Amino acid sequence: MRVKSVNKQKASNYFWGYVMSAPSIIGLMILNIIPFFYTIYLSFTESDGLSAPTFVGVENFTRLASDSEVWLSVMNTLYYTVLSVPLGVFLSLLFAVFLNNKIKGVSIYRTIYFLPMVVAPAAIAMVWKWILNSQYGILNFLLSKLGIDNIGWLINSKMIIPSLAMVTIWSTLGYNLILILAGLKNIPETYYEAADIDGANGVRKFFHITIPLVSPMLFFVLITSLMAALKQFDYYYIMLDPSNPAIDKTQTILYLFYEYAFTINEKGYASAIVLLAFVIIMVFTALQFWMQKKWVHYE
Repeated sequence: MRVKSVNKQKASNYFWGYVMSAPSIIGLMILNIIPFFYTIYLSFTESDGLSAPTFVGVENFTRLASDSEVWLSVMNTLYYTVLSVPLGVFLSLLFAVFLNNKIKGVSIYRTIYFLPMVVAPAAIAMVWKWILNSQYGILNFLLSKLGIDNIGWLINSKMIIPSLAMVTIWSTLGYNLILILAGLKNIPETYYEAADIDGANGVRKFFHITIPLVSPMLFFVLITSLMAALKQFDYYYIMLDPSNPAIDKTQTILYLFYEYAFTINEKGYASAIVLLAFVIIMVFTALQFWMQKKWVHYE
C-alpha cells in the first residue's frame, strides 16, 4: 500500500514537472531548435524568401569557401574580438578589485559603473554615434583643443573596428564588473589573513589567492564576452551608415549574413554564412572549455 502511494506521488511529481517546464521547452523548440534545422536546410538551397527554395546541394558552401568577402568578415570579427574581449575582461577585473576595497562612496561607484547595463543597446549606440561623429562629435572637439586633427572614428576603415570595440568595452564593463565582484566577495578572508601571517605582499596575494579563487567567475565572463563579440551585429547596424564606403572592409560575419539575408535577399547563401559563424563560435567555446582545465580552480 505504501509502495503504491510512493509511486503515485512520484508520477504526480513527474507530471507537474513536465507541465511546468512545457512552456520553456515549446518556446525553445519554436524559437531555437526548429529555426536552426531550417537554416541547415536553407543552406543547401537557393531561396529569395518568396518563392519555394530550390535544392542546390553544396553549391553555397563551395561558393563560401572561395568568397574573399566572407573570409575578410571572419578576420574582422576575430580582430574585433581580440580588441574587445581581453581588454574588457582585464578592466572589469581591475575595477572589481578596486570596488572590493572598503572605500568611501563605494555604492555610488558601483551604480555608476552598472548604469550602461540598464540602458538599451540602441540608445548607447546612438549616443556614441554622436560622440564619435567626425564632423560635430564631442570627442573630436575635445581633441581639437589639444591640437589633434579630426579623426574619422566611424568612416575610416582603420578606425571603425577599434572604435566599436571601445564602445563594447564601455557598455559591458559594469555587468562583467558586478559578476567578478560577486566572485571576489565569496573569497574567505581567512586566506588573506593566513597570507598576512606568512608575510605575503599585495601582489602575491592577488596572483596566488585572488586570481585562482575568482577564476570560475572570470571563466564565465570570458566565455560570455567571447560569444557576444563573435556575434557582434547591433553596433555595426546602428552606428554605421549603409552608404559608408568603409563598411565593406570592416563588416563582421553576422553583418554580412544580414546583408545577404535581408538586403541582397539570398537566404540560402546567407544560411551558409551564418552556419560558418555557428561553427566558429562552437570551436572557440570548445577551446575555452578545454583550456579552462589548466587555469580555472574550483574549490
